[in-house]
Amino acid sequence: EVQLQASGGGLVQAGESLRLSCEFSGFTFDDYVIGWFRQAPGKEREGVSCLSVIDGRADGRTFYKDFAKGRFTISRDSAKNTAYLQMNSLKPEDTAVYYCAARQGWYAGRFTDAVMHYWGKGTQVTVSS
Repeated sequence: EVQLQASGGGLVQAGESLRLSCEFSGFTFDDYVIGWFRQAPGKEREGVSCLSVIDGRADGRTFYKDFAKGRFTISRDSAKNTAYLQMNSLKPEDTAVYYCAARQGWYAGRFTDAVMHYWGKGTQVTVSS
């Protein structure tokens, strides 16, 4: 059974940093996309960032939504089965519940929640001004 568990959220002030972690298990496949989404109050869930893994190794392909470019960094520790989202220079508009999600198999299409197969519970990120 595939499971993903996000953690690392919290309350920070604008300009500070947080690192979210996503521990995953039960992956019986070597090709997948793992990524982060967020949902702010009253808004639709949106993609933040993702990375691609081929044959169990990151293939170097990452994606960031425009608001995340230059501030957020996605990474993966294969030994720990954990993906990370390092978020720097946080802004109040980054306040949201952050979710990690995964899609089995190789994929090069649009990064939307509709294409992801597995989801973890979210972690709250609150950025005060």
